[in-house]
Amino acid sequence: VNVALVDLDRSTASRRMASHIEASEYLTLVQNTAEYPLAMKALEQGDVDVIVQIPDNFEHDMAVSVPKRISITANAVNATKGSMGMQYVIQTVAHTLTELCGERTPAVVSELITVENRYNPTLNYRHYMIPALMIILFILICGFLPALSIVGEKESGTIEQINVTPVPRLTFILSKLVPYWIIGIFVVTVAMVVAWLVYGLTPAGSIGAIYLGAALFILTISGFSLTIANFSETMQQTMFVMFFFIMTFMLMSGLLTPIDSMPLWAQRFTLILPPRYMVEILRSVYLKGTAIGELWTSYCALTISAVIFNTLAAVTYKKQA
Repeated sequence: VNVALVDLDRSTASRRMASHIEASEYLTLVQNTAEYPLAMKALEQGDVDVIVQIPDNFEHDMAVSVPKRISITANAVNATKGSMGMQYVIQTVAHTLTELCGERTPAVVSELITVENRYNPTLNYRHYMIPALMIILFILICGFLPALSIVGEKESGTIEQINVTPVPRLTFILSKLVPYWIIGIFVVTVAMVVAWLVYGLTPAGSIGAIYLGAALFILTISGFSLTIANFSETMQQTMFVMFFFIMTFMLMSGLLTPIDSMPLWAQRFTLILPPRYMVEILRSVYLKGTAIGELWTSYCALTISAVIFNTLAAVTYKKQA
């Protein structure tokens, strides 16, 4: 759990708390600053999981009166990680306060801490998983089905009727992809309506940001599926290859498990996986209300992926006279 310490006290007590955080095997002190906006910016960007703010004159007020409370703010987009991370931080802070308070009771120590869960105050894990389920729908409908459609025509021989016509490759590719693009936009609309009606989850940000990300991701995954189909001869071969890539997408792009908990080599590998960027877009817009401008790197990555895979799909489709 990455921790940012906002030290407004600059005392022996605050330095002891920082040393306890650094000594914990569960916590990593990545920022020690006196400016809360800097720590909050790191929390919004995902570089920090928990912020611990020590108020000014905390050590002095503990000696003479009741001090202001220590504020602990957690990024609760991932409810499980936010809850567990918060508990680790609270235990570490409480241990420090117990040393400072001496013989005071645990009840007194607990009164010195205030907790806030950002972006998902109720720690509802469904709010974390619903955007992931939307992306899985995109992968299955706009990824699996176009590939099976092309290979099915190969097996039945009907694609040969297209091969002997003067229809350009780009036109043929578009004729296969456009219906799934339309279906994909329809699916994201239905998914958002179901999330609202059944789970009460509505986007905190712009719906346009969701549709823009969905359009780019649908272009990417459909182009990828057609590229696979161009190298496949049977539906069984296509299904096995697509299943391999889909499982890789689901397990390593942050859909089900946080990328931060993966080994460093795996974190770097996820940079080439398009679903990683769609996950970031959907969860940021849904839970944080992040604007398009703040997610420009994810949109650019999806745009580049869409261009690469659709170009490969057009180039690798070979017409036979």
